[in-house]
Amino acid sequence: MSTNALYKDLSSYYDLMCVDIDYLAQSQHIRRLQQIFGNHGNTHLDVACGTGPHVRHFIDFGFLSNGLDINQPMLDIAKARCPEAQFSLANMSEFSLTEPVDLITCFLYSIHYNDGIEKLKSCISSVHCALNTNGMFCFNVVDKTKISNALFVKHTAKQQDDLFTFSSGWHYSGNGDKQSLKLSIEKRTTEDSSEETQIWHDEHAMVAFSFNQLIEILKPYFEIHVFEHDYERIIPYENNSGNAIFACVKI
Repeated sequence: MSTNALYKDLSSYYDLMCVDIDYLAQSQHIRRLQQIFGNHGNTHLDVACGTGPHVRHFIDFGFLSNGLDINQPMLDIAKARCPEAQFSLANMSEFSLTEPVDLITCFLYSIHYNDGIEKLKSCISSVHCALNTNGMFCFNVVDKTKISNALFVKHTAKQQDDLFTFSSGWHYSGNGDKQSLKLSIEKRTTEDSSEETQIWHDEHAMVAFSFNQLIEILKPYFEIHVFEHDYERIIPYENNSGNAIFACVKI
């Protein structure tokens, strides 16, 4: 399937694919970081918002929260979930807002969807312009130097008569600024005594960087705080794991 085909053609399965994600814990964690490091404002934009679960939680926290994504089918679901919010069809590599906001988030490693280092730089510049004074940009990332190509995450979920198996994993060649996210969905449908199996495979090209490279790109725009990838606790990053949460305050 082509790039992003799973997200466009199977957008109705996306929430099922992410059923094991604790969106509330992620949202609460970033809210806490914003209370500690941010400007205490309540306007929020979720970049690469998908079907809008994080936007829903930020609205429930009392934020004026909106979303941006490149895939319209995802935004249609997000709008149904969050009728109070405004959702924009746009590329996070280059966007602008009519009014700046206090907090911009990009969850689920989605910042890697920027197509190369130059697009990543453009995204960071766009975010900086879209933030109020002392506004904060929060996102999670993976360090290309610590990717294990053999590591895959898998889970199953049931929907009516269908059993789904979802699998995903990073792949990095060891050179350059390109990595990929390999995804697959297996759907088994049981009806009476018969069983039908459908399988979708996709591989999304994504930008690859080390944390040191990323920090150098962020430095002209932000005061940078890096934390362990733990949504239950706020722990400074210790340079051991390959995943981290970045909290960046506009300067």
